[in-house]
Amino acid sequence: MISKASEEYLKTMYILKKQNGYIRVTDIANKMNCSKPSVNKAIYNLKDEGMLNYESYGTIELTQEGENLAKKILEAYDIVYLFLKDVLNLEENEAENEAERIKLAINDNTINKLAKYVHKVLDLSNLDCNYDINKERCRDCVKRTNIKR
Repeated sequence: MISKASEEYLKTMYILKKQNGYIRVTDIANKMNCSKPSVNKAIYNLKDEGMLNYESYGTIELTQEGENLAKKILEAYDIVYLFLKDVLNLEENEAENEAERIKLAINDNTINKLAKYVHKVLDLSNLDCNYDINKERCRDCVKRTNIKR
């Protein structure tokens, strides 16, 4: 199990890979507004956890396990963001900021229940399929809205 701080690094790496096609230490540091030594420490911690492959001054590649966890982290953020923006009617910027903080503090069971509630209230789909944020198959049956990150 990785730390919440490591989750944020992993999420950022996944987003950078999707945006740029590659992941660089400098880009991670810039996006997260932190130092390169901090990024390097996080990279080696994530490497030890089997989340990525990296050799000094080489490319950073997410493993399948790392990519799956990054997707889960983003999905948890999306669920909290939807709740704050579309259920509680917070302004977009405030919902984004609050979702980042709340997501770090809640567990998977709470996310699962929040997902069911959000999808029911917003009439996105029925999650009576035993939705579980940890199971890829359940994610596929949920209609997604295009959420700006």
